[in-house]
Amino acid sequence: MTSTVRALLVAAAVTLSATAAFAAASNMPTQYQPDPALKTESVPQLRARVSQACAVTQAKLQSEASESSLNRACDCYAGRTMRSLSAEEVQAYRDTGVFNDTARGKALAALDACRLPRPQI
Repeated sequence: MTSTVRALLVAAAVTLSATAAFAAASNMPTQYQPDPALKTESVPQLRARVSQACAVTQAKLQSEASESSLNRACDCYAGRTMRSLSAEEVQAYRDTGVFNDTARGKALAALDACRLPRPQI
């Protein structure tokens, strides 16, 4: 995965640490602490977090778009991503607050399928 995607995902996770987590790179800064609630949330709750983080991140990426205008596309992204993850990938996300390398590839494919821009860094 490119550092661009990694940076987008890290930014989303940090932005939403109080309310939601998002996919990020496996080489997170050492001061990053995943939300402890991730460990006990259901897959639908995780999907909702991913969708919210997507909306926040994409609104920043697409400066003329509002978070609410991105809900449909981000729901598409979150749903496709979470449905594509194996049980091991979901557990890794719960443990770390970030998608691992294999899950990250699936998240990129979901961005493309839902016609959301990939981040550029």
